[in-house]
Amino acid sequence: MRPLTRILSPLALVATLAFTPAMLPAQGLFSPAILVNDQAITGYELQQRAEMLKLMRAPGNPLDGARDQLIDDRLRIQAARDAGIRPTDEEVLDGMAEFASRSNMSREDFVQALGAAGVEEQTFRDFVRSGLSWRLLVQQRFAGRSGVTETEVDRALSKGGGSNIRVLISEIIMPVPPGQETQLQQRAERIAELTSVSAFSAQARRYSATATRGNGGRMPWRDLADLPPQLQPLLLGLRPGEVTDPLPLEGAIALFQLREIEESDYTPPEISAIEYAAYYMPGGQSDQTMARARVLKNTVDRCDDLYGVAKGQPAEVLQRDTLPPADIPTDVAYELSKLDPGEVSTALTRANGQTLVFLMLCGRTSKIAEEVDREQVIMGLRNQRVGSLADGYLAQLRADARIIVK
Repeated sequence: MRPLTRILSPLALVATLAFTPAMLPAQGLFSPAILVNDQAITGYELQQRAEMLKLMRAPGNPLDGARDQLIDDRLRIQAARDAGIRPTDEEVLDGMAEFASRSNMSREDFVQALGAAGVEEQTFRDFVRSGLSWRLLVQQRFAGRSGVTETEVDRALSKGGGSNIRVLISEIIMPVPPGQETQLQQRAERIAELTSVSAFSAQARRYSATATRGNGGRMPWRDLADLPPQLQPLLLGLRPGEVTDPLPLEGAIALFQLREIEESDYTPPEISAIEYAAYYMPGGQSDQTMARARVLKNTVDRCDDLYGVAKGQPAEVLQRDTLPPADIPTDVAYELSKLDPGEVSTALTRANGQTLVFLMLCGRTSKIAEEVDREQVIMGLRNQRVGSLADGYLAQLRADARIIVK
């Protein structure tokens, strides 16, 4: 049997030993813990799903995630059955095999690896059956409402669309004061060994200098193509929970943790150039300079406004460039990837921290090549629309349900 290396690690397997039935009273494991429209969810089901989520390194508290997932599963299964949808056993087995293939494993090896960690095959089977039932229901219910116009396709292309790969990442960017290079490098190397989302977030709250510090460094879903070209292959080489090696930036060290990754069937046009402006302010990230930057941020709406701000000052205080993404410095490219046109970042410094970079994104230019398949764009827009309709439908099912937690 091949080990479940794509979703498990030795540490994760060992950690599951601490997640024992003691978390739920043994005598109540097979008693209803939650009722969803009179359908019972047992304590044992909660424990099993939580262990599976922990093995898959799902973000958040495993027991909370299991509770939410199983409630949604009951609602999905019931809605599908009400519509006459009941996947066959063969369809469920095919779904299990497809899920296992994401870890480059056969269904049998995947089930055996889960079993070695205490997760029963039925838990995996129920997980797949619910997802398959919901997918069939969503296709039946919303396929007729997913039409896309040519105007919408053109608009998506002009904006550069999305990416066929999206990632959830967390960031830590630590300034490196002169003389502390060795100390900061050692700290970064320790952080790079972490595999826990919560542990990485704790380090981000303690050491990171970015605006996401208060949120534990957590970033929302990002299209991989929007991130700096230098960072993309590093993230693709990670499993969820793993951290990049320390990345040297100008005056800082960066680390990124992959929390989740997903892929769609739609590849957009690539970005051929990014236009941005950098206004250099003396004082670094001192309270006084940051206060000036906040005032400035509220007075400028576009890059052209910075010419008026820099008027009468040396020419070098304002830099404006239009460059291919690969030619932009990594730290600048990363900050720009977070911005929409007209938005500003004040996370970077220069001159050993003595100069603040007031960085504004002017715009992105999409390379709409002839080989772009409009059918792929249409598929992506349809999937996006159906996904939104499905999310709204599930939210309505939850709102209408009788849910009793015992």
